[in-house]
Amino acid sequence: MKKTRFLPFWIVMFLFVLSFGANSFAASPDQKPASEVVVKIDNFSFSPATITVPAGTTVRWTNNDDIPHSVVSDNKLFKSKALDTDEQFTYKFDQPGTYSYFCGLHPKMTAKVVVQ
Repeated sequence: MKKTRFLPFWIVMFLFVLSFGANSFAASPDQKPASEVVVKIDNFSFSPATITVPAGTTVRWTNNDDIPHSVVSDNKLFKSKALDTDEQFTYKFDQPGTYSYFCGLHPKMTAKVVVQ
């Protein structure tokens, strides 16, 4: 009886990835940028404090803190309810500009979104 030899799994996977080429996994220049950006609320701060996004991007704020926070724009363009732990708020930025915002419950918490 003839014994069949199998290649180890990692070699098969390496050859599989190699067959696609390294460029198959890189973003192509014609791909659209991410349509959503996440801002975390934690330890009485927005992180990142400043984000720059293309017009049409939705920003999602997630409260990772143990106490409620809100997201309120300086120009009253958007305003969330008080967000409990793990709650989220989203807003889509269609127009270029700089949008400063703060926590309505803790006004010293500030940040901004720059839309290009």
